[in-house]
Amino acid sequence: MSPGAVGPAVGLASYSQYLDPNRKWYNNHRLIRLHAWVVLLVITSSINGFDGSLLNSFQSMPQWREYFNHPTGGLLGVLSAIQNIGSLAGYPFAPYLSDGIGRRWTVWIGATILLGVAIQSAAYNIQMFIGARFCIGFGLTFATNSAPMLVSEISYPPYRAPLTSVYNSLWYSGNVIASWTSFGTEYIGNEWSWRIPSLMQALPSLAQFIFIPFAPESPRWLIAKGKEQEGLKILAYYHADGNEDDPLVQYEFNEIKAAIEFDHEVVRNVSWRTLFATPGNRKRVLVSCAIGFFSQWSGNGLVSYYLNKVFNTIGITSTTIQLLITGILAIWNLAWAIGISFYVDRLGRRFLFLTACGGCFIFFTMQTICSAQYAEHQNPVAAHAVIASIFLYYAAYDLAFTPLIITYTLEIMPHHIRAKGLNVFSFTVSVALIFNQYVNPIALDAIGWKYYIVYVCWLAFEFAFLWYFLIETKNKTPEETAALFDGEDVLAHIAAVAEGVEVCEDNRDFDEKASEKTGP
Repeated sequence: MSPGAVGPAVGLASYSQYLDPNRKWYNNHRLIRLHAWVVLLVITSSINGFDGSLLNSFQSMPQWREYFNHPTGGLLGVLSAIQNIGSLAGYPFAPYLSDGIGRRWTVWIGATILLGVAIQSAAYNIQMFIGARFCIGFGLTFATNSAPMLVSEISYPPYRAPLTSVYNSLWYSGNVIASWTSFGTEYIGNEWSWRIPSLMQALPSLAQFIFIPFAPESPRWLIAKGKEQEGLKILAYYHADGNEDDPLVQYEFNEIKAAIEFDHEVVRNVSWRTLFATPGNRKRVLVSCAIGFFSQWSGNGLVSYYLNKVFNTIGITSTTIQLLITGILAIWNLAWAIGISFYVDRLGRRFLFLTACGGCFIFFTMQTICSAQYAEHQNPVAAHAVIASIFLYYAAYDLAFTPLIITYTLEIMPHHIRAKGLNVFSFTVSVALIFNQYVNPIALDAIGWKYYIVYVCWLAFEFAFLWYFLIETKNKTPEETAALFDGEDVLAHIAAVAEGVEVCEDNRDFDEKASEKTGP
C-alpha cells in the first residue's frame, strides 16, 4: 500500500444509496430505542474513566491515607498497578467469551464482576481494598472487550462511527464525575469521603446488570453462528421499522453474510495465529497495536506526571485549587473528544490522526521549550506558558487519540478476528501504561525536562508512521473497511454480493484467490 492510500476504486457499492432520508435518530422511535441501548453500552467507558481517576483522588484525601495507614513505597505501587494486573489476567479469556456466548452476555458478565466494587467500598483493610481493585480490573476486561464491538455492530450505518467514537471519548465523563465527586466529598471529615465516590462507581454496572439481558445481540455475531433469521430480524427491527425487505436491511444482511463466508473460506479454524496468518491480518495488527501504543506514548503520560509540579512553580500550592484546575482540564478533554466524534465521517480518519499527531508535536515542543526556560531561568511566565501548552496539547490529542483508536481498530478487523484483535490492541495499551508508570518517573528524576525531547522525536516518528500506514475508512461499513486490507478484488466481491449482483467469477476461482492470500 503506497503512502496516502485511501481505499478502493471509485464506484463500489455504498449503503448510503439505500438510506431513508426521513429516518433520523430524533424522529424514529426504533432508532431512539436502539440508542438507549447504545447509551447503556457506552457507559462502560465511563466506568473505566471513573476507575482510572478514583485512586488518584483517593491518594489526595487525608481521610483515605489515614484509614489505610499512609501506604507508601512498594505497597503504593501495588495499589496503583493491581487494577491493571487484573485486566491483564482477563485478557486471555475475554475474546473467547465474546465470540463464544456473544457480545451481550460478555458485557453482562463484566458488569457482574464489576459489582465487586462493593467490596472496595466496604474495605476495612488494605488487603481487602487491593483484592477489590483486582476484581474491578478483571471485570473491566470483559466489559471493554465486548461493549464497543456491540455498539459498532448494532448501530445504524450513518451513526456507527460517531457512536463508536463517543464510546471511548466518554472515558473523560467518568474522569469528570470522579474528579468532581471527590472534590465535593473531600469536605466530609470521615471515611465516607472516599466510600461515597467508590459506591457511585457501582451505579453504571448495576444498570448494566439489570438491563443488558434485554438488549439486542449483535446481528453479525448471530449470523456468524448460523442464526441468520435472528440477525435479520434485529437489523430490520432497529434499522427499518421491522421491514425485512427494506433495501438497506437486505444490503447489510447480504454484505455481512458475504464477509463471513469469505472469512470462513480463508480461515477454517480461528486461533491467535490467525491474527498473523495473512499479510492483511499482519498489517491490521501492526496498525492497531501502533495506534494503541501511540495513544499512551505521545507525551500525555508526562503531562499528567508534571502537572502538580507546574502548579507549585507558579504559586498554586492549594490542593483545592489544583484539584479545581485538574477538573477543568477533564471537562476540556471531554468537550473536545465528544465534539469531534460527530465529525469523524466528515473529516476522515487520516486527516484527524495526522492533524492530532502534528498538533501534539507542535504543542509538546512548546511545552518542552517553556519547561526548559523555567528550569534554567526560573521564569514564571514560562511556567504559565506550560499550562497553556498543556491545554492546547490535549485539544490536539483529543482530535483522534481519544475518539478514534477503538473505532479504527474495530473497523479494520474482520468479524472472525475482531474480538481477538481488539484484545491485542487493549493489551498493547496496558503495556504502554505499565511502561509509563515505571519508566517515565525514573527518567524524569534522572534528566528532568530533557526527557521531553525523547517524546518530541517519538511524535515525529508517529506522524511518519501514520502517514504511511493509515488507510482512510470513513463512510464505509465494517465489512467494506475490513476488506480494504485484503485487496480490492475481495472488496468488490463482498460489495457485489451485498447489492445482489451476480458475481461473474467462478466460485472455485474466487476461493483459490482467497487461499492465495493466506500464504506466508
